[in-house]
Amino acid sequence: MEISQEKYTVTYQASEATVCFEGSIRLHGGEPDYLEIVALLNQIAESEPPVITLNLEQLQFLNSLGISLLSKFVINVRKRKTVQMVVRAHDEIPWQRKSLKNLQRLMPNLQLNLLTTKPT
Repeated sequence: MEISQEKYTVTYQASEATVCFEGSIRLHGGEPDYLEIVALLNQIAESEPPVITLNLEQLQFLNSLGISLLSKFVINVRKRKTVQMVVRAHDEIPWQRKSLKNLQRLMPNLQLNLLTTKPT
């Protein structure tokens, strides 16, 4: 499944239970794009795969509403005791370095993989 707009793409690879975010996402509440991403993430959480991976390595920007969306998703997954979460990101992308560590506060067993090599 794929959600694609001019500046970003969100792709779900069901066989690997991986959601890949790419580009620059500036979400606004109530917009169809926002609601579509929320619906996709809720659907993934409800399917309860053993491990869900969020690959943010190619996501250059995410506004505060998008960060809130990810936080709510992590809380939703945390409630499902049988699901582990992995977040892949880059330490060299400023918003990721600052914001993603907070996800571990929401879900202490979340595995945060911050790569230190420059994203391509």
